[in-house]
Amino acid sequence: MSSDDKSADAPHQASAFWDARFDKAGFHFGTDPAAFLTAQAGHLPDGAAVLSVGDGEGRNSAYLAGLGHRVTAFDFSPVAVDKARGRAAELGLQIDYHRAAVQDWDWTQVFDAVVAIFVQFAAPEMRARMFDGFRQAVRPGGLLLLHGYAPRQVGYGTGGPPDPRHMYTEDMLRDAFAGWQILRLSDYDAEIDEGTGHKGRSALVDLVARKPG
Repeated sequence: MSSDDKSADAPHQASAFWDARFDKAGFHFGTDPAAFLTAQAGHLPDGAAVLSVGDGEGRNSAYLAGLGHRVTAFDFSPVAVDKARGRAAELGLQIDYHRAAVQDWDWTQVFDAVVAIFVQFAAPEMRARMFDGFRQAVRPGGLLLLHGYAPRQVGYGTGGPPDPRHMYTEDMLRDAFAGWQILRLSDYDAEIDEGTGHKGRSALVDLVARKPG
């Protein structure tokens, strides 16, 4: 699942919201991977075991699998997961897809890298639990690739939830992953064109960090 507002307190309503978004011809966020991912995927070791969080219709997991990584992905919406599986089959890609919410995922499973792109439905309390999961799921020496919106995105209105509390700041991420080696941490504006879901000038935050060990 990606970046619009999905209430952690109303999972059934949230699932219905996203099922309706995804249950249409085409792909809500397009089929191209996020520009952040194409720019930063070179940090991943060859054949990495990667978890793609809130993967939606599979654009980012398909890209990673196409690079030769061993990809596990999950999303809240069963409609999205079905579409992701169908596209992976068409492309001849082997991806381990699951239907799960962030709060239900088994974070004891360990990966070389966790990729989380526009997973910004989480209010602060849930986001803290999600970040705990990221820290647990990345193996020692492994990577976190995190990409999302900064608070000023609310004023741009080109994607994402309407609540600035759901957004990221550099200070927030630096504090949340204190002790990790920061390979990239940047807050910037860019034009994005990702299907009908994300389009136009956007306030973005990138984090690429390596877990100690």
